[in-house]
Amino acid sequence: MIKQFLNDPSLLLNAVGEGIYGFDLSGNAVFVNPAAEQMTGWSATELLGKNIHKYHHHSHTDGSPYPADECQIYCTMFDGIHRQVKDEVFWRKDGTSFPVEYTSTPIYKNGQLIGAVAVFRDVSKQHETELALRQALAQVQDLSEQLKDENSYLTAQLNEDWQESGLVGKSHIFHAMLEQIKLVSPTNSTVLILGENGTGKELVARNLHRLSNRSTQSFIKVNCAAFTASLLESELFGHEKGAFTGANERRKGRFELAHNGTLFLDEIAELPLEAQSKLLRVLQEQEFERVGGSHTIKVNIRVIAATNSDLWKMVEEGTFRIDLYYRLNVFPIRVPALKERKEDIPLLCINLVQQLNKRLGKQLKGLSNKALSQLQAYDWPGNIRELQNVLEREAILSKQPILNLTQPLNFHSKAPVNTSLSLDDLLRQHISSVLVLTNNKVSGADGAASLLGVPESTLRSKMKKLGLVKFS
Repeated sequence: MIKQFLNDPSLLLNAVGEGIYGFDLSGNAVFVNPAAEQMTGWSATELLGKNIHKYHHHSHTDGSPYPADECQIYCTMFDGIHRQVKDEVFWRKDGTSFPVEYTSTPIYKNGQLIGAVAVFRDVSKQHETELALRQALAQVQDLSEQLKDENSYLTAQLNEDWQESGLVGKSHIFHAMLEQIKLVSPTNSTVLILGENGTGKELVARNLHRLSNRSTQSFIKVNCAAFTASLLESELFGHEKGAFTGANERRKGRFELAHNGTLFLDEIAELPLEAQSKLLRVLQEQEFERVGGSHTIKVNIRVIAATNSDLWKMVEEGTFRIDLYYRLNVFPIRVPALKERKEDIPLLCINLVQQLNKRLGKQLKGLSNKALSQLQAYDWPGNIRELQNVLEREAILSKQPILNLTQPLNFHSKAPVNTSLSLDDLLRQHISSVLVLTNNKVSGADGAASLLGVPESTLRSKMKKLGLVKFS
């Protein structure tokens, strides 16, 4: 058997899985094995004695011509150098191509170069596997980047000031608003939330999302007033690496983070005109480009906007686009001011006190009847946010389970301004007033440092400088 193989080596060449071509010095085929026939669709009888380059190697992957004098197989015939080539294609008889890897080896007889042999293999499967791996890796990188962005966003959200209370109340005007929320929540319609500062517009937006079909997806908030015009576009649409100074890496914008979820645009009236036009395109076409990029990104989002401004007046003044106004004002919801629903204050206080107990580690039971009467007699220019602040301040100061009001509710608003006082005099006066509220206690959860929001060491240093050293 061994002698038979030695006498006829073509038996071995015909049995291998790689395609094999033998060439003479003119570049004509002198040998074609069955594997080559199977891969290319050309039979040996069609190729023997022919210039194979014209059949299999005439073009690059993109279809551009591949001159014979640049062919690595032909080069081997002239310089006798062994070559190993990747990332090229051979063309089949039916006009299609397939990626190949091949070696080109010179053939010598009695020391003379007489031709070359090319051994090639179809690497389509490897390319498909590599492509799948690259796509999987890209998907993992995208998910990793999205998780990074979302974690960064959520961390920022958790560090924000205490949010509004729950949607509680019994007033007619409040329940009319709840009915509107229930009606529009299951739809994908754009909602415009109107109301004064501190009324709970964000809470309404979150409940619209919670009651929608997108509730399991992201709720992403953008405060349009918190960014400069140049940074807002990057915040909304993201940016590519190098898009501007400081853009050291690609970053997804809030629109991408909100894909399949809800995007809440707070303070929409603060949106610059240029950003307004781009927002309008996203609302109309659900697509955009990152800053510095040209790739169009498609998203599926529901937009909820909020403002305390008169948008129609801004339209008349030319500071807000009329087409964007009509896109946003599909279903307006007005959140009533607290002075319009004073009968809800007792229920709001119960809800707020429950949250304060969790937040401050207290065991407060509620407010005295006198305190509730005082709260209901006040007009609340700061709305629910002001009510939160009042209760939180009193909760910190109180040593009793029932809260009472220890200072006037309007102590911020109508105090006369004494221009004869220096800054140090004003600081001394303010710190002294807070120390009176805390019974001269500086440290601890209910001390002056905590109430003023500064470290104890900073407050003591300031007190020493101002001559307030008698307090401990």
